[in-house]
Amino acid sequence: MKLSSIQAPIEEELSIFEKKMKEAMKSRVPMLDRISHYIINKKGKQIRPMFVFLSAKIFGKTNESTYIAATMIELLHTATLVHDDVVDDSMFRRSFFSINALWKNKIAVLVGDYLLSKGLLVSLENNQFKLLQIMAESVREMSEGELLQIEKARKLDITEEVYYEIISKKTASLLTTACAVGCASVSDDDSKLALAKKIGYNIGMAFQMKDDLFDYSNDDIGKPTGIDIKERKMTLPLIYTLQKVSLLERNKIKYLVKYQNTNEKSVKYILQKVHESGGIQYTEQKMNEYIQSAYSVLDKLEESDAKSSMMQLIDFTINRKI
Repeated sequence: MKLSSIQAPIEEELSIFEKKMKEAMKSRVPMLDRISHYIINKKGKQIRPMFVFLSAKIFGKTNESTYIAATMIELLHTATLVHDDVVDDSMFRRSFFSINALWKNKIAVLVGDYLLSKGLLVSLENNQFKLLQIMAESVREMSEGELLQIEKARKLDITEEVYYEIISKKTASLLTTACAVGCASVSDDDSKLALAKKIGYNIGMAFQMKDDLFDYSNDDIGKPTGIDIKERKMTLPLIYTLQKVSLLERNKIKYLVKYQNTNEKSVKYILQKVHESGGIQYTEQKMNEYIQSAYSVLDKLEESDAKSSMMQLIDFTINRKI
């Protein structure tokens, strides 16, 4: 499925949104404008604004509030990416140099702060207090998720339940918010908002599991494998493996993750054990359960082009190659 055909019901909205997004990122500081221009030119597929507009069209009719919602989400998402690259010391983002690689960490942190503040101001300046509340809750959850993951990575004691809690906060919360603000921009019906949140939550959970599976992929996807292991991130394929192997093997894997996580031979050994234990298949099974949960909510809603595109967008995000 091509992205252009998925975007068909919201093509006009996305075109208007791009102009509004550029306007929202403007500042009175020339260096900041140069960095914003760089970010805009290197933008990705804008998946999250698509979820905003499709959610709005499923539950009502897009309006000015919807554009504000989409702008808020994209500003928040961009801010988190800039900050993540600093935290992870990443030099590249989508094959391009990251902001911290080009302008150093201090400037990157300040740029991320600026983008986050702009997202908050966009809502306040337009009296969109409900949208602000939804987004502020997402910022809190994402921060909690990242810190929880860092805390647990030190002890390597993440259980499957804790893993779900982490990804529900650090990833699913943003897609939950994207669908929620889309709905809230066109309707005051709390029951509709609850459905929108369910759709976003389940997509977000599946999305992160797909991302975690990339780290254990044997395919040539243009993305190095074993990165999560090198960063001591305990994701579901590895968590499941530790549950299935012997105590001796479990202790060995934990030791390798903790002390040999940059050794290519050790990383390859862990990857092999994950494949042998069924960690990949188990994660795919859980991912598909969340996808089906999102579809089951959508099945209850009235048929529309937006609903059809939403289902196709779910399929697109889960079957992506990178």
